[in-house]
Amino acid sequence: MTGAKFDALLFLSFGGPEKPADVRPFLENVTRGRGVPAQRLDEVVEHYLHFGGVSPINRLNLDMIDALRAEFDRRGRTDLPIYFGNRNWHPLIGDVVGGLHRDGHRRILVFPTSAWGGYSGCRQYHEDVAGAWRDVGAEDLVMRKLPQFSTEPGFVRAAATVLDRTLAEFGRDARVVFTAHSVPEAADRAAGPAAGEGRLYSRQVRAAAESVAAACGVADFDVVWQSRSGPPQVPWLEPDVCDHLGALAGRGVQRVAVMPIGFISDHLEVVWDLDTEAREVAERLGMAYTRVPTVGTEPEFIEMVADLVDRYVDGDGDLSAMGCGDNGSPCRPDCCVPARRPVTAD
Repeated sequence: MTGAKFDALLFLSFGGPEKPADVRPFLENVTRGRGVPAQRLDEVVEHYLHFGGVSPINRLNLDMIDALRAEFDRRGRTDLPIYFGNRNWHPLIGDVVGGLHRDGHRRILVFPTSAWGGYSGCRQYHEDVAGAWRDVGAEDLVMRKLPQFSTEPGFVRAAATVLDRTLAEFGRDARVVFTAHSVPEAADRAAGPAAGEGRLYSRQVRAAAESVAAACGVADFDVVWQSRSGPPQVPWLEPDVCDHLGALAGRGVQRVAVMPIGFISDHLEVVWDLDTEAREVAERLGMAYTRVPTVGTEPEFIEMVADLVDRYVDGDGDLSAMGCGDNGSPCRPDCCVPARRPVTAD
């Protein structure tokens, strides 16, 4: 089915504080209504303050947008402006979409900075888009979220490029450990388009890790989790990366390369959880440790984003039915909604 051409792209991300005074309000936005213990919130505040109260995420997103504009220019796509918005901090999506409409844009593609299915990685972005559309209140406005990209060849190639480059420098004898943001077990079970199947998020993470490892000739690797939050009595995906480092050391592993496959930029959950906490654990265990970069502005990743835009910008495909299925199939009404919504980041 072919529709009208889209006339703007919204690059939609998670958001992050720009100064110390932003940290607590930002985290309250992220965790509102989700039962995160006050002690855990205090801990995360300290993580941000350790870096001056500034998350690198906004700057990293702007870097990716600059690279994407350059790729658009290279392709001759000069008629599609890129706007930047966030879920949890300024520039907030509602404000940005209002500005888009005032600027005369009526058909907007949305690229979310998440490769994954599940509530926080997919459905919540659909909710963000729907909420911004309602806030603008314009019947002539059409917004469509682009599909998940964990299986896109460009994403796999970009991740394989950074992993292969790291192993060439650090040593190919290193144990490769892929990480992604943990979510509650209940949230993972609820993720997916087919009733009773579920676990779309963890299945996608493992499948992406397998594809990247195969592209780099890595025969044996691990998939672990990081950044859990929430009440301790609620089961989350395990093992945690720091616990897993201890298990590897107990098996005699001496060199570890940790790759945050679940994140596309080196934002705070990467630089704190992996560059700080996990690195300290590895050093205490006497292990040589390196952290593989995220895909960020890797040319193959930016080209993948541009390819997605090319695929849908002319209105081709039934974007109204675009859901979180493995092949873009529509969401079922209760897809990805656990009893308590999880707290995760991109």
